[in-house]
Amino acid sequence: QVQLVESGGGLVQAGGSLRLSCAASGRTFSSYFMGWFRQAPGKEREFVSAISATGGNTIYADSVKGRFTISRDNAKNAVYLQMSSLKPEDTAVYYCAAAKWTTTSRTEYDSWGQGTQVTVSS
Repeated sequence: QVQLVESGGGLVQAGGSLRLSCAASGRTFSSYFMGWFRQAPGKEREFVSAISATGGNTIYADSVKGRFTISRDNAKNAVYLQMSSLKPEDTAVYYCAAAKWTTTSRTEYDSWGQGTQVTVSS
């Protein structure tokens, strides 16, 4: 497993941008498929985006496609989520997670960060 720590959350107005970062510890980070999930109050944790181990393939939820961009830097053991054109419905706690294979199912991610709050005001 890897240890994950998210940062970069905050309060932003609708239409604004934020960049989330996830720092990972462990020598095997570059072998993991990395994902971002989010959980709004009273709702289930939902998939947002994911990126392959090499960064060559990315997946996005329909709700964020065209607005969010996932990337990773294996030399820095980090994964990022650039969020633009933010909407109030993007308000949630955002989590990064690591999986051993390509998946959008949260049950198949075995390492999670503690989450970072993103609040979008209207």
